[in-house]
Amino acid sequence: MTPTLRAAAWMTGAIASFSTMAIAGRVVSAELDTFELMFYRSCVGFLIVTTVILTTGQVRKISFGHLRLQLFRNVAHFAGQNFWFYAITVIPLAQVFALEFTSPLWVAALAPLVLGERLTATRALSALVGFVGILIIAQPGSGAGLSVGLVTAALSAICFAFTALFTRKLTRSVSTLTILIWLTATQLVFGFICAGYDGDFAAPTAQTLPWLVLIGCAGLLAHTCMTIALSMAPASVVIPIDFTRLPLIALIGAVFYDEPVGLALILGSVLIIAANLYNIRVEAREKFAQE
Repeated sequence: MTPTLRAAAWMTGAIASFSTMAIAGRVVSAELDTFELMFYRSCVGFLIVTTVILTTGQVRKISFGHLRLQLFRNVAHFAGQNFWFYAITVIPLAQVFALEFTSPLWVAALAPLVLGERLTATRALSALVGFVGILIIAQPGSGAGLSVGLVTAALSAICFAFTALFTRKLTRSVSTLTILIWLTATQLVFGFICAGYDGDFAAPTAQTLPWLVLIGCAGLLAHTCMTIALSMAPASVVIPIDFTRLPLIALIGAVFYDEPVGLALILGSVLIIAANLYNIRVEAREKFAQE
């Protein structure tokens, strides 16, 4: 099997994991708020990551450097995940995923501010086209106006963009396991504080506990699969495969939740995906020319 086919196989795992996490999150939302969900998800993730670190003898490789940057990254990720989990409960799943796919465009637009990278014409054009896609999906000028679900889905994409940018800075000097252990540990604390601030902390039930374990495992598995896929094939190959999540989740939403798939969603999604593909291919071509 070629590296490209192996990468595609790993991306299948990532797509299935992300979709599973969305469905499971919607199931438990009837009994748990997003902060409680994030706390229990972080408990599962922290347990898995610490087990891996202890069983592989990598405790000494955990770094205590760049804690401020770790904190900024984890706050952004915590906020993004809470926005995302809330959005999947109030708007169609396909809308959430479509707006989530604007995250790479926000990365391109924000990289000059966070990383000091140059804002190229390609990145600017891609971000502009992607933003037009957002406007088509959100339809802010319509009678319904902007819903809270659409706003939180869009905010989750921006938060994930900051997460990616801070991660890029961290990976220059710390290991992936260090990032993961600090991520799960801080989000566990954030989740506990935010979920318990009102004195009403819902415990898992026999019905929600399996779904919470599934969410925790699916979240880690999704990012692991995508990381491995990116190590086997370039982003210009891997990321377009991830876009198949959108029609898949649209089908799931239509079949199981009777969610509509309108022309605005289709057109906006096409623009967002096209903007991503254009940016990826131009960046890959420029990188190849430099080598």
